[in-house]
Amino acid sequence: MNFERALYWVNVGAQPTDTARNILSREGVYLMKHLQGGVKKGAFDEAAAQAKFDAWKQAKESALKAITVKDEQAKRELSKAKLEAEKKVNEAIAEKVAAKKAEAKAAAEAAAAEAAAQEAAAEAPAQEAPAEEAPAAEEAPAEA
Repeated sequence: MNFERALYWVNVGAQPTDTARNILSREGVYLMKHLQGGVKKGAFDEAAAQAKFDAWKQAKESALKAITVKDEQAKRELSKAKLEAEKKVNEAIAEKVAAKKAEAKAAAEAAAAEAAAQEAAAEAPAQEAPAEEAPAAEEAPAEA
């Protein structure tokens, strides 16, 4: 926006739309028009008017900067909160996975132990059976 041209047109009586008036007001055109009116009436000189305008503009810029900093800080905090929430979810998932792995490992160990027990049980009767048959074989010839 050309500040000087906008100020000229407002000074010569231009009637902007509501939207244009809001933009001009936000940019300080109407404030400068008001300050120039004070200079014409002799309330203060041109340098004082310019100093007041510069002070207003600097205050406005610092307020906008503060808002920007606040928004950036809020975004960082929101990002940090999302990251923490995601970490908690990931930890919960990791705990569930670890629990499932532990259950699977325990089940595998139990199955291995059961298989070993069954194998040992199968071998034990096989070893006992020949021992029982041997004395029976010895008794048979003695009786004959």
